Amino acid sequence: MLVLVTAGGTAAHQRTADGPHTGIAVPEISHGEMIMIAEYRSRIIDLAARAVDTNEPFRRVLNFAEIQYAYCLWGRVLGSVTDEASPFNECAHAYLAATKAVLLMMRTMKGEAETAEAIVSEVDAGMVQRGLALITCEFSGEAFNTADIIRPRWSAVPTHLASLTTLVGLAGISGLLVVGVLAMLRRAATPQRQT
Repeated sequence: MLVLVTAGGTAAHQRTADGPHTGIAVPEISHGEMIMIAEYRSRIIDLAARAVDTNEPFRRVLNFAEIQYAYCLWGRVLGSVTDEASPFNECAHAYLAATKAVLLMMRTMKGEAETAEAIVSEVDAGMVQRGLALITCEFSGEAFNTADIIRPRWSAVPTHLASLTTLVGLAGISGLLVVGVLAMLRRAATPQRQT
């Protein structure tokens, strides 16, 4: 996590590339779609990982979805999907837009089309039932590109309580794990007294 924070810099929604893009375009996703795609993300990615008849654009968009998911701390930051003010909201838009694109690409694949179509129907029904179809936010019209990584706005974390609380909690858990592993290693290295 510390590596991602350091690599991410402090610029707001810093992107990795300026100028022309050589990657693959990833269409935008609305705020309402994000909420539903986030709930189905595991199923979509699992289906995509099992896909056999793939092509390079599909693999690149899938890879982008996974990279963005990691940059967005695996969706673990509170409010990253639902709160437009979250410093993690734009990067959540990026990984969920790519996940949606992967799902739609699978609708044309022989082995995955039926399952992908079923997921699309469930997502559509869920959006209607929950009234999410017309919900948009600041980043709803933003398209992405696989050559352009979206990073969280690290400088805004201290002023966003949910993000700050999540990161402090994750840091605390990580610290406890490190202390536990070091204690186990110390015990294993200490010679045992024979009685």
